[in-house]
Amino acid sequence: MNMKPYRAALALPGLRSLLLVAVLARVPLTATGVTLTFYVVQDLGRGYGAAGLVGAAITVGAAVGGPLLGRLVDRRGLRPVLVLTTVAEAAFWSTAPMLSYYLLLPAAFLAGLLALPIFSVIRQSIAALVPAEKRRPAYALDSMSVELSFMIGPALATVGVTTISARLTLYLVGAGIVVAGVALWLLNPAVRSAAEASTGPQPRVARRQWLTSRLVAVFAVSAAATLVLGGTDVAVIAVLRENGDVGFTGAVLSIWAVASLVGGFTYGAVHRSFSPVALVGALGLCTIPVGLGGAHWWLLCLALIPAGLLCAPTIAATSDAVSRLAPASVRGEAMGMHGSAVTVGIAVGAPLAGAVIDASAPLWGFAVTGAIGALVALVVLPIELRHRRADVAATAARDGDERLPTPLAPTVS
Repeated sequence: MNMKPYRAALALPGLRSLLLVAVLARVPLTATGVTLTFYVVQDLGRGYGAAGLVGAAITVGAAVGGPLLGRLVDRRGLRPVLVLTTVAEAAFWSTAPMLSYYLLLPAAFLAGLLALPIFSVIRQSIAALVPAEKRRPAYALDSMSVELSFMIGPALATVGVTTISARLTLYLVGAGIVVAGVALWLLNPAVRSAAEASTGPQPRVARRQWLTSRLVAVFAVSAAATLVLGGTDVAVIAVLRENGDVGFTGAVLSIWAVASLVGGFTYGAVHRSFSPVALVGALGLCTIPVGLGGAHWWLLCLALIPAGLLCAPTIAATSDAVSRLAPASVRGEAMGMHGSAVTVGIAVGAPLAGAVIDASAPLWGFAVTGAIGALVALVVLPIELRHRRADVAATAARDGDERLPTPLAPTVS
């Protein structure tokens, strides 16, 4: 395995500390869903549907707030936004265990609206710290750190709920998020490169100029990718439950996550980039037949590996594409939109797969969500091909201009 791309990326000033803080800061954020679900069900005595509404309120708030906070970062800088969101997180998590269910719902929406923008800020900072030609391994490392966070956070939350209590775990999760906000404030990673910062304040670019069809297509495939992942998560549990293999859920999800880590590592080490459209299409196609391996838990593990290998590379490729397509002056807003697309995809994928499974069988949860991912890739493919042809034509024209002979200066007699 070629480690040179990773060594070159990690040698850049600030990237190591950014990725380390990213892993630690994301762990409490990935624990919020499990913790709130247990709290609503156990402590408030509500059903899983009611718990799902609280999760949906946070998700909708985050989807709305992501681009707004990103725009605020572009205009005011990172630290004021971190102060605002860290204070908001502290207020929510310190009061949530004392709220009734009907007060928790609007509070959860506000918490999502002003959620600590760790995911989008880290990706924006990578674009600022890393030259474009070295971003693929950097975003691969970021995608792998997200995978690690989702492996650790929900597991720790489950341990906390089962060994202490859901209410106390809420306080601990909130404390972890506040510490993450403070750590990010102290680190204060760059959101503009040195060259971009040296030019001073940049003029605001109208949204219609930078929100191109190509960038919208990247947001669409980002949402499609996480829709597939969210649906797969639910379908795995449903298949194992139907076969009486619920005890192997952790093992199956771990194999899927390890495959994603391997895929992300390989993606960052290769010498060429892959289109996010192609990766999402492949992810969808590999997900469609996964349910056929549901007869035995170990067969399900094997069936998940091809799709798992594409998870982290797909998210990394979409982040990289946004960093290249969005101008530096609006990169925060663009990354916020990317985060919203990812959030919406997960929010839609899980209940969609659940509805399909309830109406048919668990294997159709994989098939339907995988088919949607492949279909979205097919729909946006013409946009990608059109822009690629334009890029090739522009490169050819530029190369042709560079090869033209320089006119000779007239001689003076």
